Amino acid sequence: MTGITSHVLDTSQGKPGVGIAITLERMDAPSSHWIDVGQGITNDDGRVGDLAADGVVAGDYRISFAVAEYFKSQQATAFYPSIRIEFTVLDPAQHYHVPLLLNPFGYSTYRGS
Repeated sequence: MTGITSHVLDTSQGKPGVGIAITLERMDAPSSHWIDVGQGITNDDGRVGDLAADGVVAGDYRISFAVAEYFKSQQATAFYPSIRIEFTVLDPAQHYHVPLLLNPFGYSTYRGS
């Protein structure tokens, strides 16, 4: 399996982050601008499938999570209205999974499998 996927877990509630909009961008090296590569919304399990529908190439990527609306729907106030994580794809033949562990006042991420 190749591509770029994500999974959001709301650690303050111990359940998936449902309905969170996610955007994937890739840095265009010649112009130094971010290019939109794909978008998705987390499902009932907090997951979103391959965000890079047109394929993955080596380079720098940024995945953004629009969490303000999610926390508003949970009657919670978020310190971080959005979360952006930058990472580098060295081998496009590999699968890149970028999970987000989330709560209203902090977050953590790692390269998953």
